[in-house]
Amino acid sequence: QVQLVESGGGLVQAGGSLRLSCAASGLTFSRHAMGWFRQAPGKEREFVAAITWSGGSTAYADSVKDRFTISRDNAKNTVYLQMNSLKPEDTAVYYCAAKRPLYSRRWHEYDYWGQGTQVTVSS
Repeated sequence: QVQLVESGGGLVQAGGSLRLSCAASGLTFSRHAMGWFRQAPGKEREFVAAITWSGGSTAYADSVKDRFTISRDNAKNTVYLQMNSLKPEDTAVYYCAAKRPLYSRRWHEYDYWGQGTQVTVSS
């Protein structure tokens, strides 16, 4: 049974930072590309960042480039999203997702999803 469990969300002031974690179990983590997506109320789920199985390549949405950093630790079966210079428009539920073999910017191409963690940025 595959499980992806996000943590690290919370309430932060604009300009602040948060680090999200996603712990995976029940799958061969080192063979899966990982992605972070987010969904704000009344909006569609959108791509945030993704990383290859090795961590050698990453991709970011233009809206978060230079502010967010995705990374992974295959020894810990965990993927991270470091979020700096947060803005109120970053407020959303953040989800991690897994797929093989390559990452994608399309949420519907991912096979496994976490339950999400709320990030709220106050102005």
